[in-house]
Formats: sequence, structure tokens, C-alpha cells
Amino acid sequence: MLTVRNLSVSHNKDLRPLIRDLSFTLAGRERLAVIGEEGNGKSALLQAIIRPEKLKEWAEISGEIHYPGERLGYLSQEAPEEWNDLPAYKLCMENTAFADTDPGELAELCRQLSMDQELCWSDTRFGLLSGGEKVRLRLLLLLCEKPTMLLLDEPGNDLDLDAIRALERFLLSCGLPVLYVSHDEELLRATATQVLHLESLHGRAEPRWTWDREPYATYVTNRRNALDRQEQLWKNEQRERQIQEEKFRKIEDAVARAQENISRKDPHGGRLLKKKMKAVKSLEHRYERERENDTERPAEEMSMYALFEGIQPVPNGKGVLDLELEELNAGGRKLAGNLRLKIRGAEKVMIIGNNGTGKTTLLRLIENRLKEDSSLKTALMPQHYEEGLNFDMTPVEYLNTDGSKEQMTSIRASLIAMKFNRDELEHPIRSLSGGQKAKVLLLKLMTARPDVLLMDEPTRNLSPLSAPVMREMIRNFPGAVICVTHDRLLIRDWPGRILRLTGQGLEPAEETGK
Repeated sequence: MLTVRNLSVSHNKDLRPLIRDLSFTLAGRERLAVIGEEGNGKSALLQAIIRPEKLKEWAEISGEIHYPGERLGYLSQEAPEEWNDLPAYKLCMENTAFADTDPGELAELCRQLSMDQELCWSDTRFGLLSGGEKVRLRLLLLLCEKPTMLLLDEPGNDLDLDAIRALERFLLSCGLPVLYVSHDEELLRATATQVLHLESLHGRAEPRWTWDREPYATYVTNRRNALDRQEQLWKNEQRERQIQEEKFRKIEDAVARAQENISRKDPHGGRLLKKKMKAVKSLEHRYERERENDTERPAEEMSMYALFEGIQPVPNGKGVLDLELEELNAGGRKLAGNLRLKIRGAEKVMIIGNNGTGKTTLLRLIENRLKEDSSLKTALMPQHYEEGLNFDMTPVEYLNTDGSKEQMTSIRASLIAMKFNRDELEHPIRSLSGGQKAKVLLLKLMTARPDVLLMDEPTRNLSPLSAPVMREMIRNFPGAVICVTHDRLLIRDWPGRILRLTGQGLEPAEETGK
């Protein structure tokens, strides 16, 4: 059993509380999913349990964490950088637990992870493996250590659709208690038996947590219903306030007119009117104090339609891309052949496929082709944000391209609407969460007013609360979109063509995301 009691975590730099007095337990075969918006302390919670000394480099921690006799297996979001230059087989052979694992056991673990066992003996450097291959290999090495409890930070990141389904099957069948952070709503629906929701209220100054012992789908439904009731209650109170304020205004106006018209020969009447006005004002002040306990309006993230301002739709008949390529190569290796892709107007094209088939390589090639041959403005949202962001700048510095006060004010308003707090606007981008980096990058792309949007896994780091906003934005972007994704909900409701990249080229896909 894992027991957490009264855990609190706060930033050292600005003393902002991330988690306050959190308590929960994990045992048996429970799968507890940690959800919440970007920067709300999900990864910090896992680090507080498994690597408190590392967390203390930037945060204050208090509370109690106990897991007597347990062997915790921890999968961080990113592998150590020093792994990138090592061949896969060397990583495996230098891992004592891997070397001690029985061959039959190893084969079974690979089967559970839907992983080709040959990957363990590959001389390909870890840094050159596909995202899905990296996650599978890291999970395999973790399982070789025979943990009794798993802590997984975004295990589904970079996995293709087949691998995601394999991860679902593994989580459902591993028989271990699992505490995991995930942004994949379908994975959560399929696997989470309990939910721990971390929130930040009042400008992200007040942390709140909810531990619900119901499956994810039930929690989402109940929460949506509660928010709808809260919204309706807030609207009712607003209407009541308007009625009350109008009533006060009428009384004050009537008393004021009477005071203007009263005869100076009637001082007694004047004193009575002053008393009446004082009583009305006193009642109004009391009413205002009582309103401090009114229902708070549910905080919703801003619609990203606001980012479309100034972006004109691409005319229907206008040619956007006419790609003919005999071979797609990367690192001296042929990935695909006979590639044909034509795009016209504001068409939406999605490219799916297994890890390692060359989707990112193809997207980069399309970007270069568009920049060379097209008069249309193109913007790319890369999978790895360091390719598009300056991590040493603050979000406001990075986005403020003309140095004007007007643009600065607009940037701050947009970021706050995207659930950044005011302190985070002054933090270096490198200190932000992955989802926050994605939002900063998206704002940057939209300021270029692109005609064509290229997106590589745009929702991979967004929380289940932010990802729907991004999906809606992508589907309704007024220009053309070419999107690479493994997001099953984005695939399911895609408004255009879905193509699968294979070794034979681009083929129409019947993928629905299920």
C-alpha cells in the first residue's frame, strides 16, 4: 500500500502552492489516474513520492508518504539525456535486472508490451528510436526490476495507436497498483478505476484536490453535471443581484428627488429623508457583504477562436500542395515510396501510422516544400517544443515581437485566459509544463496569421481539460491543416481526409480512433 497524508508542495521561487494537504491511498489492483490542467503539480506529486530530494531543488515539501516493503517502479516523462548516444542493446545489457531476467520471462514481458524482442539487441542509438520504441524499451527495463507498484508519468506519450491499445491491455492485466499521469482521455476511460484531480483556483493561487473512487468516465460525467449546476446557480444569483440593484437605485433616486424638492421650512422632513437614505445605503452595503459568499462562476478556458482574428480562409480552388515523391528517406534508410498528396483550399488532412514510419520526416519535407513553392504562409507546431521556443525567455518576452505596450497587454490577457497565472508569465519557458509550452507555441504561430498549419502531435502534452479546446481549434481553423497525431478523439471527429503512412506510401485510412 502507498499512503500519502497531508502532502503540500510549494514553489521555492514565488511560494505559489501547487498541492495542499493532499491525502490518499493506493493498494490492490487499483489504477489511480492523476489529472489536472498544465502546471498543477501532477509530475511534482510523483516526484514527491519517488524522488523527493530532486523535487526539493525547486520546491518545499511537507507531509507524510509511506510505502513499507514496496518496490516502486517509476517511469518519468523523459529518459535521461545520456541514454541518447547509447545503442539499445548496450542499455539493456548494462541493466542488471534485464541481464538477470529469464529469457522466457523476457519474451512474456515483450508480448505484454506488444514489443518486438529484437529491439533489445538493436545497435540503433536510443536517441534515434521512435517515440514509441523508447517508451516500450523503458517500460521493459522497468518491469525487469519486478516492481510491486507502478508510478507512470505520461506513459502514453509518443505511442502509436497500436501501442496505446497495448498499453491499455497491459494496465488492465498487470495486476499491480498503478498511479499514473495521463492526458489521453481514451486511455483514462479504458483503465482508470479512480481519479485524483489536481486543480488551481483564483488565479492559480489556491490549490484544490478531489480524490474520487469512481472510474474516470463516471467522474467526468458527475463533474460536468456539477459544473452545469454551479453555472446555473451563478446565473440565478446574477439575475437576483440585478433585480436587487435596480430596486436600490429606484429607492435612492426617489429619496434624492424628495431631498431636492423638500422645503427648507420643513427641516424635520429633511432629517427623515437623510435617515432614510442612510438606511438604504446601510442595507446596500450589507447586501454587498453577503454577496461575498455567492457562488463562484466555473472557470472555463478561453475559446481559441479568438486566435483566428485576421486569418482569412484559403479559397476553395487554390492549390496548397502537390507532392509527388518516389522515396521518403531518413538517416540513409528508406521509409516509404510512391508518395502522392494533393491539397486544395482549406482542406484538413490527417496523417496517421505506426511509430517509425516517417510521419514527422514527411511533415518536415512538406514544410520545406511549402516554403519553397507556395505564396501561402506556413506555420509548424513541432512535436519537440525546443525546436520552436526559446526556453531562456519568459512567455511574454518571447511573444512580444514589436515591443509595444498594446501587444504586451494583449499577450498577458491571452495567456491568463489560457490558465497561466501572473507569476508564470515571468518564469523562463523552460520551467513551464509541457502543456503550457504547447500553448505558448500555438500563440506564437497564430500571430504569424498562417494560411497553412502543420501540427505534429499537437495535443500530446495537454490535459484532458485543455485538449478538447485544442481539438476544436484545429478542426475549425480557417486555413488548411496537415496534422500528425495519435489522439483518438481528434481522429474520431476529424472533418477531412485521414491517410495512413506505410512503406508503400499514403493510403486512405478507415481509422475511427476507437
